[in-house]
Amino acid sequence: MEPVDRSTIWPYDSGEPGRFYYQRYAHPTGVAAEDALGELEGGHALLFPSGTGAIAALVLSLLEPGQTIALAEGAYFGTGRLFAGLEKWGLRYVEFDQTGPPPDSADLVFLEAPSNPFLTMPDLEAAAAHPGRVVVDSTAATPVYLRPLEHGADFAVHSATKYLGGHHDVLLGAVVCRSAEEADRLREFRTLTGIVAAPDPSWLLLRSLKTLRVRMERITATAQVLVERLRDHSAVQVVRYPGFGGIVCVVLAAGADAADLVTRSTSLWVHATSLGGVESTLERRRRWKAEAATIPDGLIRLSVGIEDVEDLWADLDRALGAAL
Repeated sequence: MEPVDRSTIWPYDSGEPGRFYYQRYAHPTGVAAEDALGELEGGHALLFPSGTGAIAALVLSLLEPGQTIALAEGAYFGTGRLFAGLEKWGLRYVEFDQTGPPPDSADLVFLEAPSNPFLTMPDLEAAAAHPGRVVVDSTAATPVYLRPLEHGADFAVHSATKYLGGHHDVLLGAVVCRSAEEADRLREFRTLTGIVAAPDPSWLLLRSLKTLRVRMERITATAQVLVERLRDHSAVQVVRYPGFGGIVCVVLAAGADAADLVTRSTSLWVHATSLGGVESTLERRRRWKAEAATIPDGLIRLSVGIEDVEDLWADLDRALGAAL
């Protein structure tokens, strides 16, 4: 790994600014990470301090008061809360079933592939045919399993805190633009607002991208085994899985109390929020009030890591057995 450059300033060359002169505009470590992610996604990547920061910057740079965002129904609740918070500035949003076409009135279509935690996949062809610009939150798919720009999306966004970072040690977001002109405009907005990713998390992302494919392939293989076993387990009523990646959602037949008991009964699976790390985690999503109205009582979201599949199953099977 190349060393992290934490400089905030760089000397002028013969009295003129060079490529790097002040960290808020650009810095070598961040540009290296952006180039690596852009190559994986097939576009022009920009980093931000968090996934939410990336989405906020993109929406504010694209839209004007009075315009409408069509948000995938069942998407991550924080995205809807962000859009609701922007309504005081004249933006509005509506939710729609992303397995079908977006509403005609939308100026921006915001999809999630797959949605979190219901794990539905969007109709990318229908979205690409819409006259509005299309954003795909591809956090859970990663460019290993989906490159949204190849399917007609204008932007891909990531909470790089999750699978791209992969080790529960970096808070970071990313926007990947299909158009260089759009990337330049977003970069200018990022500079003006100061929503800039620092060198250290950028370096951690650069480290993690080197192992992204091998991590995702291992995680997916393990998740597929667990899904087959969960479907046959008497404590489990519903299993949701898109076929790839590490997010698996199960609904327990016995409801909330059983789900809480399972989350307290594992030893290898870590009871924690967030997802996408090499360590497996699980959480009952109904605990978050902002999601409560739409999430089944007994839904547990599993984030599969890279541990041995038999060890993971033995731990989860014991916990599920305690909930029967």
